[in-house]
Amino acid sequence: MKRSLKAVVPAALVLSLALAGCGDSGSSTDGAATGLSGTIKGAGASSKDAAEQAWIAKFGADNPNATISYSPDGSGAGREKLISGAVDYAGSDSAMDAEEFAAAKKTCTGDIIQFPVYVSPIGIGYNVEGVDNLQLSPATTADIFSHKIKKWNDPAIAKDNPGVTLPSTNITTVNRSDESGTSKNFAAYLAEAAPKNWKHEPDDVWPIKGGEAAKGTAGVVNAIKNGKGTIGYADASQLGELKAAKVKVGNEYVEYSPEAAAKILEHSKREDAASKTNFAVKLDRSVKEAGVYPVVLLSYALTCSAPTDAEKGKLTKAYLEYVSSEAGQQVAAEQAGAAPLSETARGWATDALSQLKTD
Repeated sequence: MKRSLKAVVPAALVLSLALAGCGDSGSSTDGAATGLSGTIKGAGASSKDAAEQAWIAKFGADNPNATISYSPDGSGAGREKLISGAVDYAGSDSAMDAEEFAAAKKTCTGDIIQFPVYVSPIGIGYNVEGVDNLQLSPATTADIFSHKIKKWNDPAIAKDNPGVTLPSTNITTVNRSDESGTSKNFAAYLAEAAPKNWKHEPDDVWPIKGGEAAKGTAGVVNAIKNGKGTIGYADASQLGELKAAKVKVGNEYVEYSPEAAAKILEHSKREDAASKTNFAVKLDRSVKEAGVYPVVLLSYALTCSAPTDAEKGKLTKAYLEYVSSEAGQQVAAEQAGAAPLSETARGWATDALSQLKTD
């Protein structure tokens, strides 16, 4: 993957899909449904927009009479739009909580289904002249983003980077200005891996003022790229040519990669193992095992289990079945640098979507 990952198509792209009636549906050679028609809308996490557009493009090649759109408005906005009934499905880097579930009852006559569809490393991107291979421990990272460390030649950064000449440049942190699951996932890493240094509860709203704030993943990446002495967090697939820090795990510093990020799922458990619709996952970001990259985001697909429009429900179900399939996950890996879901996680998606009523 490294740092040359590409978004496949513009963010607001709406792709027209395939075929005449739902009654003529079949499947393509890779198992994706075919013969579908209709229109559905999605919105949510900007982090997985490249993956969404790749999925829509492939699904659309098999279903040219259907129309699917995805608007990367942010995780919080995606959940809000699903709760209000403005979209048919949402993408979120944060699982929906009990209060949101209750609010969704007003528009969803069934339950909200949520399950993981996208795993990606969060890259700690930086732009510091003369520094090409930055290494950061969890404690140092927490102190940088809480503004306790203010200059790049601080002794704590020097300790993580022996033999590296660090400039006296001021540090400018870049965080999301909008509600973001990426913020929550990054803060969760800091809270779990460096609890003595990071005292803030993980939340979609970034808790600290004083840095530079930018909207969306693209906004953060551009702010880091165009700044001086900048450092921020973003889905690694969208860092482009920006350099990214290696993070300390146990006694080694680990570079981000889909493979290293995927290993975190081996340390994951469902938050509610008894639920048939809620497949939210608890990640162990304090893991010390060699080769695991713990700064990850886990993005969910969310939809209503009893849609009021059965035809929209059929298309939503078919699309999300493809997204979570082995073939769909391979597309996300190739086009967006995602870490493919494990067989167990794909099984969660199958179980969750079996609860979606389309008749």
